[in-house]
Amino acid sequence: MNVVTILLLFLFILNMILAITLIFLERRSISTTWAWLMVLYFIPVLGFILYLIFGQNLSKQKIFTWDQRSYLSLRESVSTQTELLRNQQFSFTNKSAERYRDLVFMHLIHNEAVLTQNNELEIFTDGHDKFNALLQDIEQATHHIHLVYYIIRSDELGKRLVNMLVQKAKEGVKVKVLYDDMGSRKFKRKLIKQLKQAGVDAAPFFPSKFPLFNLRINYRNHRKLVIIDGKIGYIGGFNIGDEYLGLNPKFGYWRDTHLKVTGMAVHYIQSRFILDWNHASASLIEYHQDYYPTISSIGKVGMQIVSSGPDSEEEQIKNGYMKMILAAKSYVYIQTPYFIPDDSLLDVLKIAALSGVDVRIMIPNKPDHPFVYWATYSHIGELLKVGAKVYIYEKGFMHAKTIVVDGQIASVGTANIDMRSFRLNFEVNAFLYDSTVTKNLTTIFEDDMKNSTLLTQEAYEQRRLLIRFKESISRLLSPIL
Repeated sequence: MNVVTILLLFLFILNMILAITLIFLERRSISTTWAWLMVLYFIPVLGFILYLIFGQNLSKQKIFTWDQRSYLSLRESVSTQTELLRNQQFSFTNKSAERYRDLVFMHLIHNEAVLTQNNELEIFTDGHDKFNALLQDIEQATHHIHLVYYIIRSDELGKRLVNMLVQKAKEGVKVKVLYDDMGSRKFKRKLIKQLKQAGVDAAPFFPSKFPLFNLRINYRNHRKLVIIDGKIGYIGGFNIGDEYLGLNPKFGYWRDTHLKVTGMAVHYIQSRFILDWNHASASLIEYHQDYYPTISSIGKVGMQIVSSGPDSEEEQIKNGYMKMILAAKSYVYIQTPYFIPDDSLLDVLKIAALSGVDVRIMIPNKPDHPFVYWATYSHIGELLKVGAKVYIYEKGFMHAKTIVVDGQIASVGTANIDMRSFRLNFEVNAFLYDSTVTKNLTTIFEDDMKNSTLLTQEAYEQRRLLIRFKESISRLLSPIL
């Protein structure tokens, strides 16, 4: 046999081994398995390389560990609340939470997401407003600042944040910065060095073993959290970069949703950060009362902080979305930059629309990832057929991750409506139980409709053949996008 024949035989055997691994050992979803088998079959050499980059399975590893005191405290809260709910003895002070006690119970049991009912919220939809408030709160910090972002850039906003953190560290405030190694690949080492020289602890999440190159594109920390003195928490969709201020001409105005939280829910935002930090850094955070101070709040918003990731058997945030949609009687409003649901979520939305629920989806008018964009349009077509309304946001880029149901419950966080957020990335959402807050989010959605175009079934059917082809290819790959 000549060299070419031997090489082809080697590649064939390698593909077979990888295919057998996918089918029998890794136990992926059927759609994901078929998508990877198709890639391996049609592009055997490049497909293998793509699998090494995108397809590695975390195998449901337990990568986050509690220190004993924090875990015992959490388990006590979970056990107490579970027992009270089971025995119909839990004291609900929030009517929306009581109405959706089954959703509360699901998150409590399967995600250890304790319900807190004394929270106050401020909603941000504009980057300038969000970052002005955040930097002002950071400036007032006296004990600690904990911060995790998927993307931190070394542009003007990034430098402004770094300078503020450096100043606070010099004042004696304990500052910890966690950034995703892939998402923050443009976070210059010069700025990281500046932070560390000032006494800031900075650590990357899932760093590369190779300089300037990271093969692990999956399993990224997509969370965006800030905790200040254990009393103020931020959670939502904004990352750190000038484009989030609307300064990137490619995207224009950046429309996102972020929350500022005060109340007991901050303790659970804090716990999420500490778990992430202790995985990424050798400098572990041990339980200390200063991280969980007594919070006096007169707020009435019910809230659960729900996390999901590839280390878990359950897709907790997706399950929460489905439970909310199934409970809808009047309307479901969703804003998402990407709409690539799996069959279960798509079926739930179809059933809601067929049942007379007013289902509305708002997506951006421009792509930041072309394959994801065309896959989104493919799935949108199925909802149009059953009477759902689809709005194309025209003012700029729609990046919000928001779902509102019946003016009673809502979710705001980092998870997009796609399989990457549900299965492959580490995400966190706030599930909100409060009629005032959810009606405010409903009003925000309706205001955004004024800057959107309604996509009709007729307009969708008139799309060009080339666009249909792009949609079909992207849909086939959607389980691994």
